[in-house]
Amino acid sequence: MATAPDDDRGRGAPPAGGAWYREVAGERTTFRAAAAAGLPVLLKGPTGCGKSRLVEAVAAELGRPLVTVACNDDTSSADLLGRWLVQGGDTAWQDGPVTRAVRQGAVLYLDEVAEAREDVIVVLHPLADHRRELVLDRHAETLIAPPEFRLVASFNPGYRHGIKELKPSTRQRFVTIGLEYPPAAIETEIVATEGPCDAALAKRLVALAGKIRALEELALGETVSTRLLLMAARLVGAGLPPRHAAEAAIVGPLTDDGPTSIALRELVALSL
Repeated sequence: MATAPDDDRGRGAPPAGGAWYREVAGERTTFRAAAAAGLPVLLKGPTGCGKSRLVEAVAAELGRPLVTVACNDDTSSADLLGRWLVQGGDTAWQDGPVTRAVRQGAVLYLDEVAEAREDVIVVLHPLADHRRELVLDRHAETLIAPPEFRLVASFNPGYRHGIKELKPSTRQRFVTIGLEYPPAAIETEIVATEGPCDAALAKRLVALAGKIRALEELALGETVSTRLLLMAARLVGAGLPPRHAAEAAIVGPLTDDGPTSIALRELVALSL
């Protein structure tokens, strides 16, 4: 959610034709440098902290198409690279999203890459190092990524309490940028701008998030993300009272546990 600190686009309405991103700690500057050097980037941080928005903003800045792949346990290398299909009695090769991104010289974004199967990760290794190549065994073809191609991946190191982690052989192929939820003043600016909503409501929503994030005794699987605050602000903009909006956009997504929901609703009532 950021632009460089000295860039006026970091305040006010989002610019037309591009994703608005409010830089917090030099992450966009580092991303730009990695892109200029042709190095792949790994974004790590909690859910809803702005990883995907940062990728969208840099892709727009580079003027390249963005191809996003949501990785999961069921995604195979064939799903990403491509497969032979029967069409009208003949077989025809169909590129997968990773192959299309390489051919187009696009920005390829692998969201939650740690969730991908091992065969997917191994296929990506040559694309992420100095070779910059994608081997299509099933098509008897090797693609060399054009200079404008960029590889970006993300993962949440706290998701599922570390059951799945990236191997060092994968992580050491990437420039790594760590993201966290922004400080209160910057998060308030983000919510007010992207909600959009008035600064007073944005400040109250961010203060509520700070209180929930501090309640470790609730043992939430995930805490309040900036994304949830934006959802609440948009519901208010659509006519919902702030408390109703916060219950729907913040409490509901965080827990199904009855006592925990009651505790969060009480906190919402006190904050809004």
